[in-house]
Amino acid sequence: MSSSDSPLPRRLGLLQATCLNIANMVGIGPFVTIPLFIAAMNGPQAMIAWVIAAILVICDGLVWSELGAALPGSGGTYHFFREIFGPYRWGGLIRFLFIWQFLISGTMEIASGYIGAMTYAEYLSPDFFLKLDASGVPGGRAWLPALAALLVTVALMRRIESIGWVGVILTAGTIITVLVVIVAGIKHFNLELLTLPPEAFKLNKGFAKGLSAAMLIAIYDYFGYYNICHLGDEVRDPGRTIPRAVMISVLVVAAIYLTMNISIIGVLPWQTAMASKNVGAQFMEAIYGRPAAVVLTWLILWTSLACVFAITLGYSRIPYAAARNGDFFSVFAELHPTQSYPWVSLAAVGGLTAAFCFLSLEIVIQTAVTVRILLQFIGQIVALHFLRKTRPDIPLPFRMWLYPLPSLIALVGWLFVFCLQESRPLLYAAGVFVTGTIAYFVWQAWASRSGSPDQFRR
Repeated sequence: MSSSDSPLPRRLGLLQATCLNIANMVGIGPFVTIPLFIAAMNGPQAMIAWVIAAILVICDGLVWSELGAALPGSGGTYHFFREIFGPYRWGGLIRFLFIWQFLISGTMEIASGYIGAMTYAEYLSPDFFLKLDASGVPGGRAWLPALAALLVTVALMRRIESIGWVGVILTAGTIITVLVVIVAGIKHFNLELLTLPPEAFKLNKGFAKGLSAAMLIAIYDYFGYYNICHLGDEVRDPGRTIPRAVMISVLVVAAIYLTMNISIIGVLPWQTAMASKNVGAQFMEAIYGRPAAVVLTWLILWTSLACVFAITLGYSRIPYAAARNGDFFSVFAELHPTQSYPWVSLAAVGGLTAAFCFLSLEIVIQTAVTVRILLQFIGQIVALHFLRKTRPDIPLPFRMWLYPLPSLIALVGWLFVFCLQESRPLLYAAGVFVTGTIAYFVWQAWASRSGSPDQFRR
């Protein structure tokens, strides 16, 4: 089924599309990852990773823009792979593996927002969390983010037009939050705090590994610049709207992140920030005291809500699109009988997110990024070149600037981050791909016995 045959209404314009992207990108991420980010390179020189990651994301955003404009449809990468690799026998395996890994990496990414939010909720009520930890309840505090994930999922079970405007409202709160931090940081900025440790830029293997680790965290914080591509069936004039939404959100958020992070470590010594559990609240408390920090904490929780709201919405369309095209379990294609949203797919994404809330923040971040690099980000670069070389029948409303240079820069960046990761996330990534391959052939054998073997080769 082509995107033009989609039963989903096209209600999202440029403003809504950009806001959903920004809400996805500027969630709680920077407020919980700054300590991990600084620790990766043991000093404020880690800011160079933000700049390099921004260049990588801009280049990769051009890949998403060209693919999203040429092939608008629910599912983002899955939809691109299906249209470009569909004629090849191995295309079914690629599509299946993508959905398999995405159900893990995507829901881990969402779960990280809920897990990180709990460190700020703890700032508001530390006694409650101490009692919860001492209660002996299996899972302890992890039940709170898991419950929040389920509640947000229920809130998303409604028509897309109302959700689009909710995204705009949530993004407004997000922008207010980051502006408060930036203005307060600039006003109280102390350049003397930006001291570098000895041999901060000594180019050796340790520097390269630290840079790779810091870039992974920065990339995680930029995640979401492609969110609107997952909702291509619901975007008005996608050939123009999608590229503009992607590039505007990347440039806006890159500027916000760089300014905000410099503002924070210009108020808090980087040694203090590196050890902080809730660096945003500690930053505001250092300037204006605890009452102001409490207000900022509520705003940070608002940005977290905006992020998980937008990302859960976008990611729920991916298994739905696969099922609608016969590449995944058919139940995921079920639409609500009166409000036309993919309720089974949405419920599955919300349920897996809740389950991953019982893991640590570091594990879900590392795994979410590492698992996705090979099959999604590098795979899309390959897909773009396939599209240009083998599908002259598909018009390209948007063409990558300076093609193919940005895609090659993105390819080098993704390989650098992937190859220098620690063994644990690499093992997790390998496990996802191995189990996915086994599951594919098991499902294919089952489909053959049930009389529908061609669903994998469509």
